[in-house]
Amino acid sequence: MTEQIYLGVDLGAESGRVIAGCWDGRRMRLEELHRFPNGPVAIADSLRWDILRLWNEIQTGLTLAARRFGKSVVSVGVDTWGVDFALLSKSGELLGQPYNYRDPRTRGMLEKAFKRVPRQEIFAATGLQFMELNTLYQLLALQRNSPEVLAAAETLLTMPDYLNWCLSGARVSEFSIATTTQCFNPAKRTWAFDMLEKFELPTKIFPEIVSPGTKIGSMRQSLADRTGLGSINVIAPAEHDTGSAVAAVPTSHTGRSNWAYLSSGTWSLLGVEVKEALLSPRTLELNMTNEGGVDSTYRLLKNIMGMWLVQQCKRAFEAHGRTWDYAELVRVAAEAPALRSLVDPNDDRFLNPPDMPAAIQEYCRETGQPVPETEGALVRCALESLALKYHTVIGSLEELTGETIEVIHVVGGGSQNNLLNQFAADACNRPVLAGPVEATGLGNVLVQARAAGEIKNLGDLRGIVRASSDMREFVPDAKMSQMWQEARGRFGELIAKRKGRSN
Repeated sequence: MTEQIYLGVDLGAESGRVIAGCWDGRRMRLEELHRFPNGPVAIADSLRWDILRLWNEIQTGLTLAARRFGKSVVSVGVDTWGVDFALLSKSGELLGQPYNYRDPRTRGMLEKAFKRVPRQEIFAATGLQFMELNTLYQLLALQRNSPEVLAAAETLLTMPDYLNWCLSGARVSEFSIATTTQCFNPAKRTWAFDMLEKFELPTKIFPEIVSPGTKIGSMRQSLADRTGLGSINVIAPAEHDTGSAVAAVPTSHTGRSNWAYLSSGTWSLLGVEVKEALLSPRTLELNMTNEGGVDSTYRLLKNIMGMWLVQQCKRAFEAHGRTWDYAELVRVAAEAPALRSLVDPNDDRFLNPPDMPAAIQEYCRETGQPVPETEGALVRCALESLALKYHTVIGSLEELTGETIEVIHVVGGGSQNNLLNQFAADACNRPVLAGPVEATGLGNVLVQARAAGEIKNLGDLRGIVRASSDMREFVPDAKMSQMWQEARGRFGELIAKRKGRSN
C-alpha cells in the first residue's frame, strides 16, 4: 500500500520537532522533518515559554511536511510536557506568555494551599503527586499576584491544548494532559470542581475533556492554505508526552502490572499501568501520582528529576570554560569511583539551582559524604543516585499494586545512556529493556493511526512498536551485587533522614 503519513508535533523542555509517521500497514517509520531549540526565556523576574516562536517553528515543520508528502498526510497531533498552560480571553486573545514550570512564583505555595484545603483532601480529589510546579499551584500564584489576568480568562488550555487551538480552533483538553494539572478528579473523570471552588478558582475556564484518539476538528483554513497541507484532521493523541511514550512501551503484557516503564529524559517518570487510579492513604504517604493514559488507563508513577541533574551539570561545566558532549560525560563518569557519594534527586534544591555541581556538593557535605570534585565524579553521583531512586520507587509500586515487577522498560532519549541503564539494572536487581528511543513520537502517530482505523487496540499498537524498533537488554552485574546492596541501604538511610525536605 502507499504509505499514509501522520504528523507528530513533539515538544520537550530542550527542543521541539515535527515528525512524520510513515505507515505501510505493518510498521511505523519515523522521519524527522524539522527540529528547533526550546527553553525558558527570562523576562523581568519570571521564566516564560516563547510560545509564539514555537508556533512559528511548528508552522515551518508543517510546510515542510506538505512539500515532502503532499496529499498523503492524514492528520496531525501534538504532545508536550505537562502542567504549564495558556489563558485565552473570550475573543481568543492570548493573555500573556505562558510561564515555565520552574518559575519561582510557586515557591511556598504548597503550604499556603494546605492552609485553605487540607493536603489529604486535595489528594482525595486529584490523586496527584504534590509538586509546587503543578498547574493548581501556578493558578493559585496567579490568583495572588495577577488576579486581573485570571479574571479576564475565559479558557485554560494546557500547552498541547493551546497548540491544538492554533491548529483547529478547538477549545478542549485531552484526558492524559488534564490529569497532570492537579485540577482533575480521577474518580469522577472530570475536573475537580468542588475542590477548585474551595480555592475560589474560576471553574468556567476548564474546557471539555476528550479521550486520546479524538478528532477535535480540521485544520484552520488559513493555516491549511499557508502550509499547503489542506484541511487535514487534527487528532488529540495522548497529549502528555509520557502518556504517548507509555502507549508505545513494547510490552506484550498489556493489562497487567508486572512490568514497569521508565520514560527517561529531563524527567524520569517511573511507574506501572493500572485500570483505576489508586487514592489510598498509603499512595498519598508515598507521594505517588495517578496520570491518565490511553484507553482510560492510569499511570501510577513517581516524577523523578531525571537527566536534568546531568544537563545542568553540563551547563555549569561549560559556563566555567569546558565544553563537553554527553558521550564524554558518560565516559568520565564510568571511569570515576563507584558508589562513593549519593543524593536524593528529588530534593528541592535540585529543581532549578544556579549551579548544579555546587548543589550536589552541598548535599554531600551536609550528609557527611565524600564531596565529588571532578566532572566524572559529579555525573556518576547523579546517575547512580537516579538508579537507586528507581529502586525505591519500584518497591513502592510493588507494595501498592501487590504485583512483582519482573522487567523495567526504559523508553525515550535517556534509553540511549547505556551506563544509566546498567546502573538501573544493578540498583533494581532486575533486567532492563531499553528502547525505543522514539517512544513518544511513535505513541503520538500510532494513536493517530488507530483513530484512522488502521490499528485495533492497545495490544496491537504495542506489537507494532516491537516490530518497528530495536531494543537492548541490560542484566544485573553479579560482580557488583554486594556494592549495590550496600548502596541501597545507604540511600534508604539518606531518604529516611531527609524525608521532611523532599519525597
